[in-house]
Amino acid sequence: MSLLILEPLETDVMQWLSERNTVRFAPELVGETAQLHQALHQTRALIVPPSVAVDAALLRAAPRLRVVGRMSAGGENIDQEACRAARVEVVRSLTATASAEAEFAIGALLSLLRRVPVVASDGLMVGRELGCSTVGLIGMTPASRMLAQLLPAFGTRVVGYDPSLHQSDPLWAQWGIEPLPLRELMEQSDGVCVQLAFFPRYRGLIGERVLGFAKQDQVLVSIAHSAVFDAAALADALNSGRILAAWFDSMEPGLQEPGCVLHGVPSLQLTPRLASTTRESRARAAWGVARRIDELLAAPPEPAADFRISGPGELPDPVAERRWR
Repeated sequence: MSLLILEPLETDVMQWLSERNTVRFAPELVGETAQLHQALHQTRALIVPPSVAVDAALLRAAPRLRVVGRMSAGGENIDQEACRAARVEVVRSLTATASAEAEFAIGALLSLLRRVPVVASDGLMVGRELGCSTVGLIGMTPASRMLAQLLPAFGTRVVGYDPSLHQSDPLWAQWGIEPLPLRELMEQSDGVCVQLAFFPRYRGLIGERVLGFAKQDQVLVSIAHSAVFDAAALADALNSGRILAAWFDSMEPGLQEPGCVLHGVPSLQLTPRLASTTRESRARAAWGVARRIDELLAAPPEPAADFRISGPGELPDPVAERRWR
C-alpha cells in the first residue's frame, strides 16, 4: 500500500491521489491502535487527523513509512525527533489556514470588545471599537502576518512579541508590526491575540508574570495550544477581572472539568478548533499536503542528512525560514 488516509479529504484531492498511488481510505482505524499498526506494515505514506499521535510506537509499526501528512497546522502530538530518527518526513500545511485563523481572531476580538462592556467616563456600560484599540500579537506565525495586514484597515495599532525573534529582526518591519517586550505588550494592549507555535519549552510561558501586567479591561483571544498558558494564572486573571474576557479556540481536555481551576469561569469562552476549519482552508491544505506526498512517493529515497520538516512552502518558525532562504 502506498498511502493510508485516516481523515476525509476533498473529493477531487482524493481522486487525484488515487490516480497516482495505491490509496486506502480507512477513518475507522482512528482510535483502533492494534488495527492501525497492522495496516501500517506496508504503508509508505500516511495522512492523519490531529487526534492520532505520531510517536515512536506508531513509527515502529511502519517500517516502510516515508512521509506523514497532516492537514491542520498543529503538530503538538507529532514526535519530530522520532520522525527524524526514522527518516520520516512530516508534511503540514502551515500557511493554508492563515487567512481563516486571522479572520477568526478578528471576529473574536470584535465580539469581545463590543459585547463585554466597560465603564465609560459618563458611567455608562459600553462596548469598544477595534479601530481605537491596540492589539498585541504573541507569536510570529503566518496567521499573525495576515492579522498584521488586516488590522490596520480598522485603524488598529499592532504590536508584537515572539520569543524566537529579537526586537531588531527585520521581519517585524517587513510585516508592519511594532515589536515590544512581552511585559510592555501586555501593559499597552486592549486586545491580545496568541498564535504562538507550541514547543515544550513554551509550556506555561504565559503565566502570572505575564498576565499580571495586563492592561485594564484587556480581552484575550488564543488559537494557540492552551499549554502555553498557566491554567491557574489564567483562572486568577479572569476571576479577578485583570483579563476582562478570553476566547480560546483550543483547550486541553479536562481543564474545565469540575475541580479544575478553569471550571465555571464565566468570562472564558471556548470553541472546538473552529479557527482553521473552513471550506477554503481545508481545500488549500489538502492540495498542498497531497502534492508534497505525491512528490515524495515518486522520488527515490533521500539520505538521512537531507531530512527536513516541510511546509508546503513554509518552515515552522521565522528563524528557520530565514535559514533556508
